[in-house]
Amino acid sequence: MAELLIGPLLRYVGQHEATIWVETDQACTVEVLGRQARTFQFAGHHYALVMVEGLEPGQVLPYEVHLDGQRCWPLPGAAVPPSAIHTIVPDGEVRLLFGSCRAAAPHEEPYTLEPHDHPEGRGIDALRAIGQRMATGEVESWPTMIMMLGDQVYADESSPGAQARMDRTDRHGVPHRVVANFEEYTWLYREAWTPEVERWMLSTVPSAMIFDDHDTIDDWNISQSWVADIRAEPWWSEHIIGGMVSYWIYQHLGNLSPERIRQEGILARLVEVDDATAILRAWALESESFTPVPGGYQFSYDRHLGDVHLVVADCRNGRVLEPGQRRMLDRDEWAWVRGRVLEPARHVVVASSLPVFAPGGLHGIQQWSEATCEGAWTRLMNRPAEALRRALDCEHWAAFDTSFREMEELLIEVSDAGRDRAPESVTVIAGDIHFGFISEITMPQPGGSVVRQAVCSPMRNELARRDRRVMRFGSSRAGRRIGAWLARSVRRARSRLTWEMSSEPVFTNNIGTMTFGPRRADIVIEAVRPGTDGGRTLAVACHSELSGPDHQDGVSR
Repeated sequence: MAELLIGPLLRYVGQHEATIWVETDQACTVEVLGRQARTFQFAGHHYALVMVEGLEPGQVLPYEVHLDGQRCWPLPGAAVPPSAIHTIVPDGEVRLLFGSCRAAAPHEEPYTLEPHDHPEGRGIDALRAIGQRMATGEVESWPTMIMMLGDQVYADESSPGAQARMDRTDRHGVPHRVVANFEEYTWLYREAWTPEVERWMLSTVPSAMIFDDHDTIDDWNISQSWVADIRAEPWWSEHIIGGMVSYWIYQHLGNLSPERIRQEGILARLVEVDDATAILRAWALESESFTPVPGGYQFSYDRHLGDVHLVVADCRNGRVLEPGQRRMLDRDEWAWVRGRVLEPARHVVVASSLPVFAPGGLHGIQQWSEATCEGAWTRLMNRPAEALRRALDCEHWAAFDTSFREMEELLIEVSDAGRDRAPESVTVIAGDIHFGFISEITMPQPGGSVVRQAVCSPMRNELARRDRRVMRFGSSRAGRRIGAWLARSVRRARSRLTWEMSSEPVFTNNIGTMTFGPRRADIVIEAVRPGTDGGRTLAVACHSELSGPDHQDGVSR
């Protein structure tokens, strides 16, 4: 009899359709609410995506999962509410949960200690804290969706459990703690998504995801020379095949609507064959080989949540890395993102795994790094500047100056009060940086949309105290002066926008919620604290209004 290994994960949910993703231990037929899907196979693992269509807006549909006619979900004796699909209401309240950087580790000591107290310390899991609150709270307060902004797994800093399994295999020169292949990637996802609370939450809250570097490896596609160096490693080919295929199966497939899945046709091809291993291996090699040349698979996508339009930009695999022509996304994919952002909506949310507006001096340092790597000071600095770029992770939007300027102009354009029905709010959400903050963005011309950036990171991977001090200084006024001087020294033009953190950075594990209601909208970042009886509590650390009585009907009054 087939068994459920991971899932169900409730992924895409619209007004009329939903998708449910599962991993099983053998080939079978998966059934949810009378809709069926056959599994497909890659490297001995079996997956299915069930499309539930023909629904009505605002429906609440508790569901079970059957494998070959046998019920396997919910699990017997589960102490959580039933899993259910809540379809989108066109003008209803939307709660968008978001965060990034979630390292897997046991939920017992010592792994909840801070990194300076124990080498495997990761802090208390914000996603688990949200799940615990949901399980005992009112359904009306549950998130509409969670946007996971990168580093859903750490393929280069694997957990103690995964590392113990790796130590028993022949590694063939793969670096310590780096997963070698697809099989080892599957271990990471099973650890991350099968604890009881998290598993139930992901079966009930629709999720969207985008990768960042640690989903594959640190500094992934940071520069052209990095790509050349990593491709020279004999272990890289199997690692990147495993990374690309596992991302597509475990994360990206569920990002897409049934309509887009049918248009692409990949899933249908996989289900038609007995074993899809050869198809997906070839796809992974082709997709990765396009970097740093544009023209590969598009990982950017969007979702409509009633009055909220979420546009998710791939900031990793779609890069152009040729010196002098560096771009965060190639021209075609950027044109697609730009077009979606400019579509009419009451609220626009642009999701990026990397911050667009780095706080304090971190922005100027990123600008300086890109320019010096291309000879702005002297070509003798190119090699040391490249080493420094990798050491300091200078790969945010400011380190891709062309793309930063394009994003800046797009935000100015979409928020312009002169546009026909400009959005009430435009918000950039991001992760990666391992501290949380909200920035108020000031436009050249006031009176248009409220514009903010909210960075929420980590959900579970706190910085050590030394790293916190470095980030705190970089975000300070003194750090800003240094960054500004470095940017001027390489003749980087000043931004047309200004931005300022609205509160102190949050260095403990945290998670954000954007709430869009009929009359008001706001952002809250909550930090995790230990609770009683082994539980977790969430305390508000940052808050910012996105709209209110003075911001209705598209523009400020």
